[in-house]
Amino acid sequence: MAKERFQSRRSFLGKTVGAACAAGLIVTHDDYEAIAQNVKTASQPSDLKITDLRVCRVNRHWVVRLDTNQGLHGYGEVRDGASPTYALMLKSRIKGLNPCHVDKVFRRIKQFGGHARQAGGVVSIEMACWDLAGKAWGVPCWQMLGGQFRDKIRLYADTPFTKDPLEQARRLKGRVEQGFSFLKMDIPIGLLEKIDGTLTWPKGQGANPFQQYGDQNWEWTYRPHPFTGIRVTDKGLAIYEDYCMKIREAVGWEIPIATDHYGHFGIEDGIKLARRLDKFNFAWYEDMVPWMYVDQYVQLKNSCTTPILTGEDIFLLDGFKELIDRKAVSIIHPDLATSGGLLETKKIGDYAMQNGVAMALHMAGGPVTMFASVHCAAATDNFLVMEHHGVDDAAYETVADGPTKPFMSKDGFVAVPNTPGLGLELNEDAIKKDMKDPAKEYFAPTPEWDNERSHDRLWSMKGVPGEKPA
Repeated sequence: MAKERFQSRRSFLGKTVGAACAAGLIVTHDDYEAIAQNVKTASQPSDLKITDLRVCRVNRHWVVRLDTNQGLHGYGEVRDGASPTYALMLKSRIKGLNPCHVDKVFRRIKQFGGHARQAGGVVSIEMACWDLAGKAWGVPCWQMLGGQFRDKIRLYADTPFTKDPLEQARRLKGRVEQGFSFLKMDIPIGLLEKIDGTLTWPKGQGANPFQQYGDQNWEWTYRPHPFTGIRVTDKGLAIYEDYCMKIREAVGWEIPIATDHYGHFGIEDGIKLARRLDKFNFAWYEDMVPWMYVDQYVQLKNSCTTPILTGEDIFLLDGFKELIDRKAVSIIHPDLATSGGLLETKKIGDYAMQNGVAMALHMAGGPVTMFASVHCAAATDNFLVMEHHGVDDAAYETVADGPTKPFMSKDGFVAVPNTPGLGLELNEDAIKKDMKDPAKEYFAPTPEWDNERSHDRLWSMKGVPGEKPA
């Protein structure tokens, strides 16, 4: 049905006219036009135009909807934790553009993106354009990216931390029972809290090693690792080591276990910790250093034998190049909702592959980001595994229809959709059920953003549009 529904106009008309000619009938120009007027197509892609941009809070994530002059709509999603304003401010810059020209649209707006959550608006629009292009042409996004390397995507999920190693092992084994064949856990500095003799740090200026996330003191919370003065003692390292040994022995050695969220200490202590934990054959050390300190990543990678990974906060291929070129990481870890969307993330993966670097995908978004990432992973050769941050959210799958449910199979994979675009539609009833005022909350009009502009040129020109020359 989908294939017939999206059959091309040219093919249909060609077959119709050809049949008429074969029957000995004379087909005039007027006949041809009459036939054309009766052909029902999903879209005329060359004439498709963006007419509106609206947003809606779906569960915990902001979804962008692009509407068009042909009744088609496409979905994108703002990076988790980011403001929808990042997307809304771009509405006036994309209205009237053809979303099928995805790269052209992206190049017009990518200057408004940035690292981490600042990329959220730009990328949400890129996702929605791919969804629209796929729906207009009747093909899944992975096909437009070059085709499939795989038809299912391996998933992993983080596991809530506890200081009790046997309980932590039980939680990890619970992930295996859910179907996961790849695990991840945190090994935070909180493991050492209230244990004397495990840490050294400068006191008296609000510094608290155990409040690195969610601290009300902005200066301390966001101070990068090299500037905290936190040091881990040999006693502290021994506690880390004992904790990981008990977990590894309880869970087993065959299944990969990735690690993350160590603490805000400097590179020297990161190297000390990495060397102590190498023996546990972990899948990777994640974000042990802020991603921009490439020299420190080179130090870390050359000092231990566990794969080194970073990248969830990096925008565009340019941000990954130095890490890859200098062999500072073993695995890159873009979050598609930050890295630049489907095409840019595939470019990042391809560049990494040329240099012998694998790609895992960070994914902390809702179903729209999840399936945008699935399409990208399917089309990228060096893909390893993708995160699923919503696995413990009972409402996660209720808000979207289209993909097979449950999204994750019993063996820890998600099937790649073969339907047009991203392959999903929002479940309006499920979303509105939790809204106080659906009329104002469900993709409400956004006319206040229709004319939001500035002089966006990045190079010199004479005068400003609308102003008379001096």
